Amino acid sequence: MTSRQSLNRRALLRGAVVSASAVALPGLLRAQDRLDQLALFGPPAGPSVTLAHAVATDRFADIATAATMTAWRTPDELRAGLTSGQIVASVVPAQLAANLYNRGFPIRLANIMTEGLLYVLSEDREIGAIPDLAGRSVAVPFRGDTPEILFTQLLRHHGLGEEDLTVSYAGTPVEAVQLLLAGRVEAAMVVEPAASAAVIQGRQAGKDVTRVIDITAEWGAMTGGPAVLPMAGLALTEAIYAEASGLVEPIRAAIRETLPEVLADPEAAAANATGVLGLPVPVIAESVPNSRLVARNASEVRSEIEAMFRAMAGDDLGRIGGKMPGEEFYL
Repeated sequence: MTSRQSLNRRALLRGAVVSASAVALPGLLRAQDRLDQLALFGPPAGPSVTLAHAVATDRFADIATAATMTAWRTPDELRAGLTSGQIVASVVPAQLAANLYNRGFPIRLANIMTEGLLYVLSEDREIGAIPDLAGRSVAVPFRGDTPEILFTQLLRHHGLGEEDLTVSYAGTPVEAVQLLLAGRVEAAMVVEPAASAAVIQGRQAGKDVTRVIDITAEWGAMTGGPAVLPMAGLALTEAIYAEASGLVEPIRAAIRETLPEVLADPEAAAANATGVLGLPVPVIAESVPNSRLVARNASEVRSEIEAMFRAMAGDDLGRIGGKMPGEEFYL
């Protein structure tokens, strides 16, 4: 992360903390038990498939007069939306939410919607585990954010540093996939559904690209715990959790009720998500079984989230805002 990016992020946070009480979006609430509009956001990744399907099938009809789903493309875009008050309900990387919370921003984690959707892709069948990346070139998206932090910790665990492999940082997972398919790197670490896109696009181009490393499995092996990475879930700002606290559980319940439909019929869910995520239906449908989609209340999986935070932070608690988030962070 450049010094300019760091300054921009700090400036956003300073402005957010000062004006947090003023970002409740006038007109958002009609009554304590109902919204005029529920505007949901999320990345072009697995959990957003669940939200998009929920919106398309009117799961939020009893919660809001209208519900919408919009995709953000980068963590910086998400931060800007949250701190400006334009985003009040979004799928957010748990580490990013904790960092904002610990720096004074009024955000809470409502649930976890995936337990791991990161993969390393390559045509090279000699790559099957993290140590095999030594001497290779790897594309990694979102430097300084969750995917890159997880990847760096895994490298360190196996005694690998920057001098042992060549890392090409990409702005988005799509860019990482493009580097791989163009032959500019030997491997790429990406989230679903970008991983499925790489497999399908590679097949169309005569390239046998596959998921050679499951980052979630590698994480479990590193920590000695289960192969679980509670990477992201729905986060809410105080515009909802404080001013309409009675709606938090109905929103979570709607997501829980939607999930079995997504898992049972990925193609139908993909058809409802394609316009939001900007990806073809076959790509989204293939990604669903590889996204470890769940809908678990954050308070119920606090121990698992904290275990991930500890392993992610290592000696640098700055990655989660300098400390473990308190109990109130977990709705």
